Amino acid sequence: MNRASVLVVEDNDLEREITADTLREEGFAVEEAPNARRALECLKLASFDVVLTDLMMPGMSGEELLAQIRPMYPATQVIVITAHGSIESAVEAMKNGAFYYLTKPTDRDTLVMTVSRGAELAHEKQENLLLRERLEGTLAVEGIIGQDPAIQEIIRIVRRIAPSNATALIQGESGTGKEVVARAIHRLSPRAPRPFIAINCSAIPDSLIENELFGHEKGAFTGATERKMGLVEAADKSTLFFDEIADLPPSMQAKILRVLQEREVRRVGGHESFRVDVRVVAATNRNLAEEVAEGRFREDLYYRVNVVTITLPPLRDRRGDIPLLAAHALQKYAHLADGRVKEINREAMEVLVDYSWPGNVRQLESALERAILLCEGDKITPKDLPEEVRSRKKPGRAGDKSRSDRFELPPEGINFETFERELILQAMEKSDWVIAKAAKLLGMSYRTLQYRLDKFELKKPEAKPATAEVK
Repeated sequence: MNRASVLVVEDNDLEREITADTLREEGFAVEEAPNARRALECLKLASFDVVLTDLMMPGMSGEELLAQIRPMYPATQVIVITAHGSIESAVEAMKNGAFYYLTKPTDRDTLVMTVSRGAELAHEKQENLLLRERLEGTLAVEGIIGQDPAIQEIIRIVRRIAPSNATALIQGESGTGKEVVARAIHRLSPRAPRPFIAINCSAIPDSLIENELFGHEKGAFTGATERKMGLVEAADKSTLFFDEIADLPPSMQAKILRVLQEREVRRVGGHESFRVDVRVVAATNRNLAEEVAEGRFREDLYYRVNVVTITLPPLRDRRGDIPLLAAHALQKYAHLADGRVKEINREAMEVLVDYSWPGNVRQLESALERAILLCEGDKITPKDLPEEVRSRKKPGRAGDKSRSDRFELPPEGINFETFERELILQAMEKSDWVIAKAAKLLGMSYRTLQYRLDKFELKKPEAKPATAEVK
């Protein structure tokens, strides 16, 4: 008995019931949807081998439904049903990925035979996808590579939320692949045809970020000789990615909250707001809940962006994925040596797996890019890898110091704020009060250091005026 699953999408209740009952009598597992939007809801809740849909329906048409199913459910086969006068539309649908078309009225044998063939093809495609997943170590989501259970769960979440408009918060250490996940969400969504718009909140000075996000009107300020579109406006009907959202200044947090609540923006110097349809994905390498508790991040904005949370594990917690990631990097950068470097030898792979990778996947890729450039043969060996990787050391990390080199907490304890203030002061003095340099020394972002400078009221000492002695 055939237990293939079929979703019948038809706005005419009688026709839908007749078609569904016919397929049930033939042993198919059938669900019904009165319109395309309901069909998409059904697809989010269960997988179907075949979607049998009318072309002409009020609201979203069968062609529009097909366009959404193809990228999100690649194994599912879509069969369109059309009246005789709309055969050209059905043929066009097949060009766009439909498995086949049927004309109304459809006889029982043709219906059952066509759906059965569609289900067989769906099963074949699903088997091929599973095989590719095993070979690639991924659930066929481009860019997210790994067989670790945590990564597999992330891929499942990405697939589940991508078709929706839900805001997502991606957490993880630097280099774990937060933007890769954000791009995967966009690529699997109905917004994929539009460009993915990203903004690094820690890289833009406070004085420029409003202009970057919202644009400006001509004459808004000196030098504004023409209207400029902001990134929020550019992301209309697309995805806007806020990288390191914890670094947004408070004034911008309030304005981004308004965008999420009202779906409206106003250019700098403008007097009217206009609506935007933007899906927001945010990322941070900090604990955003702690940032809220310490008053550095708005609680209302936190709840707006934290609808779905995806937490990426550090590479040291999924060492089993390192060979897969290394093979991917080798393929990615092979052109640097004209394809001469073919593999990583066993000793070098052992070194890669043993290292703790404080910079995560980004550091691994960088190390292999360097190794490909330096490799003299066709195999990467340990000598081609960076010294800190070969020696299994984490550069500049306190956790790698010998016990005698570590700071020891005195028995009586310390005043942490005083200690923190002194460290920041030393870093600023060593950097000639250049905040970017001091932030690098301390391993924090520019805005985090700026916040702490304000907190401790630390300012560059004023130079004493030169004096001349009169003898």
